[in-house]
Amino acid sequence: MSEHSPDFDQSPDSHHDRAAWLQKLLTHRLTTAEILYRMPDHPVLLQTYVWQDYDLAPRFPALHKFLAFWESKLDGRLHSVRVVSARMVSPAEIRAAAASYHLH
Repeated sequence: MSEHSPDFDQSPDSHHDRAAWLQKLLTHRLTTAEILYRMPDHPVLLQTYVWQDYDLAPRFPALHKFLAFWESKLDGRLHSVRVVSARMVSPAEIRAAAASYHLH
């Protein structure tokens, strides 16, 4: 995942960390791009590459950074990119817990 990715694996410790984590959860979307590119040795053939990361819609800076890297460093010329993006959690799905219990 990129530097834009929210860190969903670690539980927040402080109030500030929780607020930042919640903000990322609400703003980042799971973004999937289907990239068709021409094979360098056989340019008439198309190959598929699937890219997935957490990104900020509608500008998708992480995807644009990846595509810029592709065009500058890789041999396969891009043919087309199809993008789908879904929110991880909508605001209506987040509620404050009334209580927390730990069992061992």
